[in-house]
Amino acid sequence: MEAIINKVAQSGLITLNLEDFLPKQFMVFDMKDFLFMGLILKEKEFRQQLQNHDWNFYQQKEVVITCSADAIIPVWAYMLVSSFLEGVATGIVINSEEKGREAFLLKHIDQMDVMPFQDQRVVIKGCGDQPIPESAYALITFKLKPVVKSIMYGEPCSTVPVYKKKSI
Repeated sequence: MEAIINKVAQSGLITLNLEDFLPKQFMVFDMKDFLFMGLILKEKEFRQQLQNHDWNFYQQKEVVITCSADAIIPVWAYMLVSSFLEGVATGIVINSEEKGREAFLLKHIDQMDVMPFQDQRVVIKGCGDQPIPESAYALITFKLKPVVKSIMYGEPCSTVPVYKKKSI
């Protein structure tokens, strides 16, 4: 009987899962919770509530500042919340929760060191447990293309070629 050979394992492909770049310590600060009747920003009360808020809850976390209510929030209010998060949170984004998560994902991809992928054949994992926006796939391709031999999309057993360095 012939031994079963795992050709995928022997192929030298590196699989990169973009889920690994999703924010791990992620919180949402919803301005709605600090508005009068969930709709109106009263400056004096708003400032007092922020003063009394336990900001340690956001310690070492990435925070999306949002307002889930259909309310008009002045720019200075976002600035004020940001000032309380400075020195506590590791980063902030002002957006919806979904767009904020995407912004942190893109930030993590943009900060990655591409040198370990120098002259490697890389497969960007296509299916996972969490949805990954198209922008992340585009950015990882943009970051890796200058250093890798090839980029593929999918699973190591079934890939779609995206880029292959031309031989000189």
